[in-house]
Amino acid sequence: MSQKKEIKIRTDSEQADKKGKAAEAVEKDMPDLKCEPEKADNDQADDPMAVLAERLKSKELEARDNYDRLLRVSAEFENYKKRASREMEEFRKYSNQSLIKEMLSVVDNLELAINSTNGHKTIDKSLLDGLEMTYREILKVFEKFNVTPISAKGQAFDPTYHEAVMQEETDEVAENTVTNELQRGYLIHDRLLRPAMVVVAKSKDKKDNSNP
Repeated sequence: MSQKKEIKIRTDSEQADKKGKAAEAVEKDMPDLKCEPEKADNDQADDPMAVLAERLKSKELEARDNYDRLLRVSAEFENYKKRASREMEEFRKYSNQSLIKEMLSVVDNLELAINSTNGHKTIDKSLLDGLEMTYREILKVFEKFNVTPISAKGQAFDPTYHEAVMQEETDEVAENTVTNELQRGYLIHDRLLRPAMVVVAKSKDKKDNSNP
């Protein structure tokens, strides 16, 4: 019994030795069968330079996006500053528009009062002088805030600055010419504050006196 077991053990050892020798022979004769690609992949994954290069590329893309975003924000901010500056200038120029517009009725009444005294000898001269002085002072205030009257009488009718309330038939002036000014118009800077109320010329109808 002991002899048979020993023989079996020796046989297994011999087989193992044969397999090991065969594997070594295969590796010597066919070295390309080794798992070099897998090793290369592992080496690439563990290569610190490759990792740094990948991170650098990612950071460059992120920096480019941030730079583009900065340019857009800067452009928007510049546009905002320009718009705010224009709005502030508009506010400064026309901040007194409502107050001055309310004062126009005072100027109209002063003009009516002064014009109604023409030719009346019984009018107190000191009172008339006071009215004229007040009128001139208000006009000075208007001039200070760039409020100017609109020239209307004798001018061609302009719907931008004139408001026609009547038509007058006449051949003395060209058609659509302002023949009279009922209420003076005003501008504040280049903006219309109030249009001038005017009378516009209309050509007379020509009668045909020829015999049929």
